[in-house]
Amino acid sequence: MYFGRLLTAMVTPFDEHGEVDYGRTSKLIEHLLDTGTDGLVVAGTTGESPTLTTREKVELFKYIVKEVNGRVPVLAGTGSNNTRASIELTREVESIGIDGIMLVVPYYNKPSQEGLYQHFSQIAASTSLPVMLYNIPGRSSVNMTPETIIRLSQVDNIVSVKEASGDLDAVSQIIEETGDDFSVYSGDDGMTLPILSIGGTGVVSVAAHVIGKDMRAMVQNFLDGNVTEAAGIHRRIVPVVKALFQAPSPSPVKEALNEINVPVGSVRLPLIPLSDVEKANLTQTLVNFQTNTVEN
Repeated sequence: MYFGRLLTAMVTPFDEHGEVDYGRTSKLIEHLLDTGTDGLVVAGTTGESPTLTTREKVELFKYIVKEVNGRVPVLAGTGSNNTRASIELTREVESIGIDGIMLVVPYYNKPSQEGLYQHFSQIAASTSLPVMLYNIPGRSSVNMTPETIIRLSQVDNIVSVKEASGDLDAVSQIIEETGDDFSVYSGDDGMTLPILSIGGTGVVSVAAHVIGKDMRAMVQNFLDGNVTEAAGIHRRIVPVVKALFQAPSPSPVKEALNEINVPVGSVRLPLIPLSDVEKANLTQTLVNFQTNTVEN
């Protein structure tokens, strides 16, 4: 299934007291849509889902669906390491107009591949919504193998995967051995162009918060056959991507958004804001990027 080329894993804006700020959320949505985002993934890793209560998630989903008003797809992060809880949350959000759900590989309890298959297939069976799987072994400590993803792709409403393993061989196998209607998205900004080059669909991006137009231009140039131009943009965005992950995400991208006058507040503990050194590095990286972009 096609959700678009450039999806943004949206941060959750907070106010000065650390509460969800809906006014800032509206402004962030408009900023993202104005800078090339095709779809929004809400309450994922970048949205600080571990620190959001179930009620906060549901209210956030409702608000964003209403604000977006059908302009782009909205996917809700309803996955966790608790199968029953994920089913309950998925059922609750199905009625509010969400376009799909994203389900992360269960973290901490380290299930087997068969456990992963049963976890995802049971959640999918509980809903009519299309499902995007999310493989991120760096955070979950478990890598979902290509064989398991391919097997899950045969479940009718499991239609996509966000692949953040960094393994191009695995991504190639998934693309080769799944149907044409199964979409494979990069879960790493820096892997967007390589994954497109082997037949991937697009990216679920963090960097699109601040360099969305450039990410969009890279993807579109590649699709138009302007591979040299796309590669040049890729090389220019690499330092920005590194700076946006110099500290646990989403602390750097929230700082970057605040710097470019898209206020989103800070992060919730156990995450902390950037240090002065990290802020200075991020600011200089963004200045250098803008300078290089103008020159090119």
